[in-house]
Amino acid sequence: MLFRLLYLIAVTVFGWLGLLARSAAAKDIEILILRHEVTVLRRQVKGVSRLARPGVVALYDYPA
Repeated sequence: MLFRLLYLIAVTVFGWLGLLARSAAAKDIEILILRHEVTVLRRQVKGVSRLARPGVVALYDYPA
């Protein structure tokens, strides 16, 4: 348990140090890429409704 906690702290600190070493342009590019990924995922999720699938609707028809 203690080893896991120390590992997580070390990974977090090194991650922060990596962010400090980056330039502002690199951070801006990463933000743009992440925004694009979020947009694509929202588009995929928006198109699929849970109740639109026939198997799920059939399960809701049966009494408990």
